[in-house]
Amino acid sequence: MTIAEKTTEPECQPTETEELCPMPDIAQLIGGKWKLIILQILIFKGTKRFNELGRMIDGVTQTMLTSQLRALERDGLVSRKIYAEVPPRVEYSATERAIALTDMFHAMHKWWVENGEQK
Repeated sequence: MTIAEKTTEPECQPTETEELCPMPDIAQLIGGKWKLIILQILIFKGTKRFNELGRMIDGVTQTMLTSQLRALERDGLVSRKIYAEVPPRVEYSATERAIALTDMFHAMHKWWVENGEQK
């Protein structure tokens, strides 16, 4: 049995009457080294402040974290709440759109447990 026969999901190869596969758009939204890590933290560990996120993500620079959070916010996956305090406090949370990715994270975890450590 081939992989195509095992899967029940439609293939990502459009015919003349079908729309293009959404994978490039999905990759644009959540692709890259840091976006998935940021989303995973916010989805599974809840709201975090900027510096908390920075400490939780090994190797990310403040500039890159800022850039990635802005992109995720622009795409509706992260919400930012600014508190009128001195010094200002900013918190980041996963939106409902991001929380809808929970099953994808579980599927990736399952795949890793079953296949990821094989070389």
